[in-house]
Amino acid sequence: MSTVSEARLLSVLDTAVDGIILIDEQARVLVFNKACEHLFGYSATEMLGRNINAIMPPEYAVGHDQYLANYICTGVRKIIGIGREVKGQHKDGTVFPIEVSVGEAATPEGRQFIGIIRDVRARKEAEQRFLQLQSDLLRMARVSAMDEMGAALAHELNQPLTALMLYLQSVARAGKKEHHHAALSNQAATILEKAMHEAERAASIIQRMRHFIERRDPIRRFVDLNPLVEDAIELTVLGSPPGIRISRTLADDLPEVLVDPVQIQQVIVNLVRNALEAITHDGTPEVAVATLRADDRVLVRVQDNGPGIPAETVPNLFKAFSSSKDRGIGLGLAISRSIAQSHGGDLSVDPGGNGRGACFTLYVPMPQAGEAGLRGASREAADTQAGGDRRNVQW
Repeated sequence: MSTVSEARLLSVLDTAVDGIILIDEQARVLVFNKACEHLFGYSATEMLGRNINAIMPPEYAVGHDQYLANYICTGVRKIIGIGREVKGQHKDGTVFPIEVSVGEAATPEGRQFIGIIRDVRARKEAEQRFLQLQSDLLRMARVSAMDEMGAALAHELNQPLTALMLYLQSVARAGKKEHHHAALSNQAATILEKAMHEAERAASIIQRMRHFIERRDPIRRFVDLNPLVEDAIELTVLGSPPGIRISRTLADDLPEVLVDPVQIQQVIVNLVRNALEAITHDGTPEVAVATLRADDRVLVRVQDNGPGIPAETVPNLFKAFSSSKDRGIGLGLAISRSIAQSHGGDLSVDPGGNGRGACFTLYVPMPQAGEAGLRGASREAADTQAGGDRRNVQW
């Protein structure tokens, strides 16, 4: 080959986007273009004359020479192919996926093999992101479907519960009248009263569930956080396994705060639910919920007696789609923190560990002086929404 032709060939090789390597029958590198230098971290000077297995991970490198020798002796054309996916190894030891197409040429110096190499890391990452996004969207669709089903279930159960309440009230009224000089016994009256109380409680829970899951614009008003916390705990413990203890330490000097009650309740429900999932069942599983005031903020703390949060997961704990739970979609804590911050507060965590459970703290700012005039208006709006019946005002 003339000097001019060789220069042209080297120019073409060095401008190629894909890596190009030429080796001889002893697997020694004859050509190592610029793209390969960038891909593997070796310079052409370092690789020329060196065995090709230098850029292979150990599981590929250990048998490559024998593999090439068998091919040369038998002529079985397994080594030749288009677009085979294998592994390459960078100079720093990083192993990454590559796509290799191998061709063969007969030359006066013997057979030579040319490999065209393409880095497929970006494609693999894109495929992985797509699969993850597809999985996340599927889970989110299931969550949305559960919201719709929950709303429908609450609506359907409300009607038979209302009828049950009316029947129980009718029985109670009838029991107060004597029939054949025999009234309901005290024991029967007590049982009837307890049944009515439980029916009222079930109706109240369903009403709060409907408010909790319905889609609506945020509405902020002044509320006392203590009843909000009590309602959130009651909503969360429904269906929880027996033996779990939830202790409450609710401060009696809390000022009212200007918040969207449903959004703040959503945060508390999520924190209590996470605590219930984290507590150990060896011994006495317990969740402690407390409210208190500190400086110009009102705090809600939720602590469990579980093993704590692993240190490696803490930095990503409040990021979307970073759930450490097998069935979670990783949105609960991210949404909860965004809700807290939209109210001018925050959500923080003490990860615990070493015998301590995790403790999440929700911060809500106290109202400023200029917001005091909104207190009466927010209460009036709440009364109007409840149709004038304050018994229906859940928050």
